[in-house]
Amino acid sequence: MTQISYESLPMRQVFQKGSWEVKLSFFIMGFSNLVHKQWTKGLLFLFSEILFLLSFFLQVIPALQGLITLGSQEQGEATKTVDGISITVQVAGDNSMLMLISGLAALIFCAVFAYIYWCSLKSTRHLMSLVQTGRPVPNFLTDVKTLTDGRFHMGLMAIPLIGVLLFTILPLIYMISLAFTNFDHNHPAPKSLFDWVGFASFSDVFSGRMASTFFPLLTWTLVWAVAATATTFFFGIVLALLLNTKGLRFKKVWRTLFVITIAVPQFVSLLLMRNFLNDHGPLNGILQHLHLIKEPIPFLTDPLWAKFSIIFVNMWIGIPFTMLVATGIIMNLPSEQIEAAEIDGASKFQIFRHITFPQILLIMAPSLIQQFIGNINNFNVIYFLTGGGPTNSAYYQAGSTDLLVTWLYKLTVTAKDYNLASVIGILIFALSAIFSLLAYTRSASFQEGAAK
Repeated sequence: MTQISYESLPMRQVFQKGSWEVKLSFFIMGFSNLVHKQWTKGLLFLFSEILFLLSFFLQVIPALQGLITLGSQEQGEATKTVDGISITVQVAGDNSMLMLISGLAALIFCAVFAYIYWCSLKSTRHLMSLVQTGRPVPNFLTDVKTLTDGRFHMGLMAIPLIGVLLFTILPLIYMISLAFTNFDHNHPAPKSLFDWVGFASFSDVFSGRMASTFFPLLTWTLVWAVAATATTFFFGIVLALLLNTKGLRFKKVWRTLFVITIAVPQFVSLLLMRNFLNDHGPLNGILQHLHLIKEPIPFLTDPLWAKFSIIFVNMWIGIPFTMLVATGIIMNLPSEQIEAAEIDGASKFQIFRHITFPQILLIMAPSLIQQFIGNINNFNVIYFLTGGGPTNSAYYQAGSTDLLVTWLYKLTVTAKDYNLASVIGILIFALSAIFSLLAYTRSASFQEGAAK
């Protein structure tokens, strides 16, 4: 009981009840380890503190100041007189983009040191507990053996964790930070400086000049996600049921024909369908040759036709995936229930409605949620098929079939409005996260798993 009470003491009480070396360890990291002859651990903690203090005054403070100001001196030209001759020289200024990245990296560096400092305090508290209970203090070899035996996974995770911090967390925080700046085509870095503007970009998207583009694209994105998910799911199940019908000949052949679309890279299929549905493409040519139409049908150049064409082409690409999953589920359904229903006189539709479909939906619910979120961010279908077109003069840097994710791409690559693109990225993430959490926690598969 005494050991447990010492190990669970709050750090404030550790400082109050601890001996002089414990109190000093709150200011000099690793001091208690050095006193108890844990030389390697104590020196590592002490070296970490010295390195942090040097970096804090030499690098962290200037980086944090730059994070606050984002620069004050713009790049430009100045006239300089040399031997009575006036020449124009380039004056180096601040780079707001690098200052923002450096400031965020400094914050992450401080957070990492705070964790190391907390580990130092925990080590001090553990030593205090050992001394108070009369247990021996482990040496470095014992600590290494404990690390390799019981905490080997933590050692292996150190390098990947550093990679995640540098290449995932830092870029993510940087992208989010851009939403609160005016980093756009009017303030290109490094030539010009940009500054913090708070929620001005969010206000611009929701109620400013971007609202007339954002809300129509949001509506179309949701319509597209629902339609694309529902059509591939429904027709994929229907196709799976047809291919698993008793007495159907050449099942493997039919199944192979539909699976071939999966073997072809998606962008190849989309580019082929783009040419096939062109105003002067093969489909319009065949229809005109058969005298079924007089003028080419604008499959990809009319806003309404283009949206229907996108949904249809997505069915061509997505149905085989659903068909394969549904086939596996149907083949493993309990035959006793179906046979009992047939004996009781249930029709095939009633069996499908009350037995087959509910069990397929139960198993595929997480997959459906994943497909819906994937369709919200389905960049390939829109980009390779229509490129977001046809153009719409009422939209800013977007076409009639653009999704929020393709609009984000155009805002970044074409318009150079990085702040607006960052806002759209945050909103897409919020939309996807909220829907997936709500839908998944309310699905029957989740509730059945939680009950177990």
